[in-house]
Amino acid sequence: MADEYSFDVVSKLDLQEVENAVHQANKEMQTRFDFKGSISRIDWDKKELLTLFSDNEQKLKSVVDILQSKLIKRGVSIQALEYEKIENAEKATVRQPVKMKQGIESEKAKAIVKAIKEAKFKVQASIQGDQLRVTSKSKDDLQATMTFIRGQDYGLPLQFTNYR
Repeated sequence: MADEYSFDVVSKLDLQEVENAVHQANKEMQTRFDFKGSISRIDWDKKELLTLFSDNEQKLKSVVDILQSKLIKRGVSIQALEYEKIENAEKATVRQPVKMKQGIESEKAKAIVKAIKEAKFKVQASIQGDQLRVTSKSKDDLQATMTFIRGQDYGLPLQFTNYR
């Protein structure tokens, strides 16, 4: 038996599911009556930036709703989306860049580690780049820590991987 158990806390997006959701959203906008004759669309750079285009702010809100519904149906957390300011684009249209957050920022990682220490679990949490590693001698303590982290809201989707 191993005398130390561990798991990693990560924040990752399934980019294939994001691509599928963007494709479905664009397809829906082409077929919907209220978008007939509109330039509404979603562009994606295949990494971390979505750009939403539309005729006006009202239609842009509809584009956001369509995108969010498609992402939710595909199991992608909308907490990972960071909406930026709406900008004016060419020919009296508007656009809105949306960044997709992946990885745990150092401030949030420190907040998670601090919360784990304050909860007095018998575990050690360490920051490793854009993820956390939590180790313990007891699997029960690790599972209690997972439950604790799931119950908190850190403003980003968290997954637990590499459970050993």
